[in-house]
Amino acid sequence: MVKKVFFLMLFITTCFGATSSNQIWQKGFTFLQFLETYKIPANVYWDLYQEDKELTAEIYAGVRYYTLIDDNNTLLQALIPLNDEIQIHIAKENETYKIDFIPVKYFSTTNSIALSIQKSPYQDIVDLTGDINLANEFVNTYKNTINFSRNILKDDKLALIYHSKYRLGRAFGTPDIKASLVETNGIPNFLFAYSDGKYYDQNGNGISRLLLQIPVQNARISSRFSLNRLHPILKDKRPHYGVDYAAPHGTNVKAAANGKVVFAGTKSGYGKIVEIIHENGLKTLYAHLSKINAKKGQQVKTGQIIGKVGKSGLSTGAHLHFGLYRNNKPINPLSNINSKKVVLTKEQKVEFLKLAKQYEEQLKIAIIDNLDSQAPSYFVLN
Repeated sequence: MVKKVFFLMLFITTCFGATSSNQIWQKGFTFLQFLETYKIPANVYWDLYQEDKELTAEIYAGVRYYTLIDDNNTLLQALIPLNDEIQIHIAKENETYKIDFIPVKYFSTTNSIALSIQKSPYQDIVDLTGDINLANEFVNTYKNTINFSRNILKDDKLALIYHSKYRLGRAFGTPDIKASLVETNGIPNFLFAYSDGKYYDQNGNGISRLLLQIPVQNARISSRFSLNRLHPILKDKRPHYGVDYAAPHGTNVKAAANGKVVFAGTKSGYGKIVEIIHENGLKTLYAHLSKINAKKGQQVKTGQIIGKVGKSGLSTGAHLHFGLYRNNKPINPLSNINSKKVVLTKEQKVEFLKLAKQYEEQLKIAIIDNLDSQAPSYFVLN
């Protein structure tokens, strides 16, 4: 669901000849270039508060955005998602423009699939659903527990329970897998999502995941990750998609984990940055650098120097803005830094096992309904 006011304005302006359209944000395209394309004065951007200018750097290549244009090719409105939860709203008001950050409104559905593996889990999911994001999410979920190229046999079963989001009539964001099952030579491998955002097997054991090293040594955390940090001036909630480490200018910045540099350059409010892609769909961002010591396409090791702390871009003092993303969705870096294996408390485990039983029943029904077969015997044993 999109805000009713937007639908109303869309309807009214369309009656007077305005045209709505959607496009894909291209790689390398910046928010300032977007404003220039539609002849919107640059001061609309520069007049934003520093935190809001920095947020515009979160627009990622491949996201679908929406525009409303009148007969004179004047932009009336635009919606540009930053992630699954928040979007930039640009609206023409009289002779000027207003930029705001509003929640993404969508509806979600719960879906289930089951299949008998013929090619590979990834390809079979894509062939069945047409959803590459779902296939990627499934593979990443089992990344550290199953070697799909060695352990999967033809006709092994696979089943998923997942949530899909829809926005303006289209699938949006990354599907959220709640429960999954994949057989390896007929042996079941269950994973279930818990309220802490992590996955556990049917016995409540947490699965291993990529752990990160602190990118700046002996630095003070000056600002923490938050999805709804109160803006000190606007008194409105704004997200802060990362952790800020205050450190002297020129301090070494190190790669938090092994990976490949996918961007090294300048990006809007973040100034000089380095982005590194890691396993499991994870990406780290290192912003406001004074110097970049890495190149696009370079393979880097954990602890390797990739830059120097600075205050490039929109920064009032020397610090490192460190961001962590999973499938382009920002997550808290501190939950993945030098943390031990997650163990559920006694109370949490009781709650989890009850939830897991419910999901197991849904997976069993998905197999019976979609594969027109009896439930495998291991469901009975469970």
